[in-house]
Amino acid sequence: MSPIEIEPGRLFVGGQWREAADGARTEVIDPSRGAVVTTVAEAGAADVDAAVRAAREAFDAGTWSGLSGRERGRILYRVAELIRENADELAQLESLDVGKPISLCHAVDITNAANDYEHFAALAHSLDGAVRDTPMNALAYTKREPIGVVAAITPFNFPLILAGSKIAPALAAGNTVVHKPADETPLSALYMAGLLQKAGVPDGVVNVVTGTGPVAGDALLRHRGVDKVAFTGSTAIGRHVAATAGESLKPVTMELGGNAANLVFEDADLEKAVGAIIKAFVFNTGQFCMGGPRLLVARPVHATLLGILADAVPGVPVGDPRDPGTVVGPMAGEKHLKKVEEYVELARKEGGRIVCGGERLDLDGGFYYKPTVIADLSNDSRVVQEEIFGPVLTVQPFDTEDEAVELANSTPYGLASGVQTTNLARAHRVADRLQAGIVWVNDWAMLDPAVPFGGVKDSGYGREYGPEALDAYTKVKSVVVSLD
Repeated sequence: MSPIEIEPGRLFVGGQWREAADGARTEVIDPSRGAVVTTVAEAGAADVDAAVRAAREAFDAGTWSGLSGRERGRILYRVAELIRENADELAQLESLDVGKPISLCHAVDITNAANDYEHFAALAHSLDGAVRDTPMNALAYTKREPIGVVAAITPFNFPLILAGSKIAPALAAGNTVVHKPADETPLSALYMAGLLQKAGVPDGVVNVVTGTGPVAGDALLRHRGVDKVAFTGSTAIGRHVAATAGESLKPVTMELGGNAANLVFEDADLEKAVGAIIKAFVFNTGQFCMGGPRLLVARPVHATLLGILADAVPGVPVGDPRDPGTVVGPMAGEKHLKKVEEYVELARKEGGRIVCGGERLDLDGGFYYKPTVIADLSNDSRVVQEEIFGPVLTVQPFDTEDEAVELANSTPYGLASGVQTTNLARAHRVADRLQAGIVWVNDWAMLDPAVPFGGVKDSGYGREYGPEALDAYTKVKSVVVSLD
């Protein structure tokens, strides 16, 4: 299947492909050229209602939750196999839709998506409870049960991975799902609906509604038939999601914005550190909640490191995502490009020094921005404090370990952090003090489905990946049997 063959991009409800009730459609843009490549159905409230009802009927009928964990696991293993078998098609879709370099899609997105389903397939039959010792003359035990219908709402930057990080554990636990992908990047979600069905997931267990957040997303949040919400997106929208879901007391897990600090101490191996620094801020064109856009450098090596970055960053290959040699592709859309431009212009007004980059790259009409390094900004600068979500790195010096930690923790966010040092004691000591859900030492973006991640502070709550993720998709029931 080539990317264009996904047209006509219908909704997937109850195991069937269908148009939106009102026939509405929306365009999908190739960000590398700024051109329309296809259209997909734009769901309204009636479509969301149909999807939730299909998920509820499937859940109540027990066509999925009634299977043993081992049987569910076998099907999820098959999903992982199908992702790998269809890697080329999925990589093309993700590259076309998001503007990701095709090499990155294969190495990261496809690999991690398959690993998601494989990991949770292995955990599907480990949802055991516990016998509790009590002074009562009774047998008391707990069991973990699926919650019900899960609304999975995913963002534009990692459509395939972040859908799998929600759908895989939800299915492993026995839930049914209604997935609303980002309106900008819906293609891999529709393709995956077909793969899930082919793997043997029963009709109605996974449903996909493409559409906008204010219409389809809100309808999903407010629907009384939804039992739990899993959301990844911006902190601002996350607050709305939590408030809206709270009206009907739906439990919510949220992975929100980030603005991670990468701390480089004077004893760091600078050659290795530079690789981690560049990866941290250009990975996925900087459109990465767990990216490292704030670089904090010990003063003795600050000037040296800035010089190395000034030479190295302009050499990072930026260009057509279909070129296997490309490392940085376009921004996912024009509005994201404009946001980056506005922040860089603000940095100039606030006295920031553009070390390199600082402008668009005119290429094929796409939404490209040169990787940018900015020095000499104060810590209270908006450019330092706010999430830019693009290939922009701010660099600040520090004098002591305490100051480094204080600067790192000074923003409202707490999703990720990094420490570059050859001092093992310092690595553990600083990691303990950083307010972040995950801390990387001497590298960046080391992720695996076995390792949980998530935020603190304004970066959200709950964890994805690891056995911890299953806690969010199950509820605990206690059974107490009298032995009198």
